[in-house]
Amino acid sequence: MASIKDVAKRAGVAISTVSKVLNNYPNVSGETQRKVRTAIEELGFVPNAAASMLSSKQAGRIALLINQNRLTQAVDEIDMQYITGAINQAKKLNMDIITLFFSMIMDMSLEEITGYLRSQNIVGLVICGMDRESRILQELIRSKRFKMVVIDAPFQNETTSSIGIDHEKAQYDVARKTALENDCKSILYISGTKSSYVMEKRLAGLKRLTGEHEMKLLVKCGDFSERKARELAMKYARNKDMIVCASDLMAIGAMNALIEMDIFRPVCGFDGITLMGYVGRQMNTVRQNFSYIASEAVKELTILLSGGIGRERILDYELVRMKYEDIIC
Repeated sequence: MASIKDVAKRAGVAISTVSKVLNNYPNVSGETQRKVRTAIEELGFVPNAAASMLSSKQAGRIALLINQNRLTQAVDEIDMQYITGAINQAKKLNMDIITLFFSMIMDMSLEEITGYLRSQNIVGLVICGMDRESRILQELIRSKRFKMVVIDAPFQNETTSSIGIDHEKAQYDVARKTALENDCKSILYISGTKSSYVMEKRLAGLKRLTGEHEMKLLVKCGDFSERKARELAMKYARNKDMIVCASDLMAIGAMNALIEMDIFRPVCGFDGITLMGYVGRQMNTVRQNFSYIASEAVKELTILLSGGIGRERILDYELVRMKYEDIIC
C-alpha cells in the first residue's frame, strides 16, 4: 500500500506539503494541490487517519446506500457489483462497512435519518442510484452532516464528492461507432427515466452526434424497461436505421422485438451487463466497471474523512461487443 512518502515523491513535493493538502491548509497553490491529488489517485493512497478511525467500530463506520427499487431482477447484477467492490475495498483498508437500502430511510425526515445513521455509528456514505426524486438525500447532502460520495449524481460540496464515467461522451462514442459501422442516417433513441441524472447527459451526447452527422433523431422514453423498449421498437423501428438504448436491458428488449418482426437494425446498449452475452446477436455497449467504481468511491470517502474537500471524479469506460464466450466460466 502506498505511503505519504510515495505520494510526495510522485507529486514532486515535500511530505509536509502532502500533509498540508490533506488537511486543507489555505497557503497551498492550486497547481500543487492538483499534483498531490493526482498522485493520491494514481497510487491509491488512503490517509492513515481515516483508515485507522474506520477500523474501529467505536470510532465510526461507513455505509453503502443502494436504491434497490428496480423494474426487473435482471439488473441486480449492477447492485451486486457495487456491493462487491465496496466491501472488498473496505476489507483491504480494514474498514467497517455496512449495506443499507433506500427503502429503509426514504420516508424519514432529515433529523430522523441523521439520528438513525448516528445510532449505527455511521460517519460516511457511498450512495448508488440517487435520482431527482431522492429529495431527502439531496437535503442530507446540503446539510453537510456526513461525508458522502455519490455515484452518477451531480453533487459536490465541502463534504460530498461525485464519481462516475463521462456519460455524455460514452453515449456519443457507442452510438457513433454503431452508426458508422452500419452507415446509418436515422436513429430511434430509447431513453431511460426522466428522473435519472445520467439521462440528460446521455441525450446530450446523442444530440451532439446527430447534429454533427446530420442524422434524424426520434427520442422515446423507455423507463429502463425491457418490456417498454420492446413495445417502442415494434412501433417505430421500421422507419429508422438503428436503435440506441440507454441501457442494456432495453437493448435486449429492442433486439427481441426486431427478431420477432424479422427485420434487422443495429442496436447498441449501455452498461455492459453479463446478460448481453446471452442475447444471440452481438450489440455494441458501454461497459462500466461497477465494482471498480464502488471501490474508488470508498477510497474517495476516506480522503473526505481525513479532511479532503469534495470534488468530481471521472472514471474510464470501454466500448465492447459482448459475446457468449467472453462471459462463460
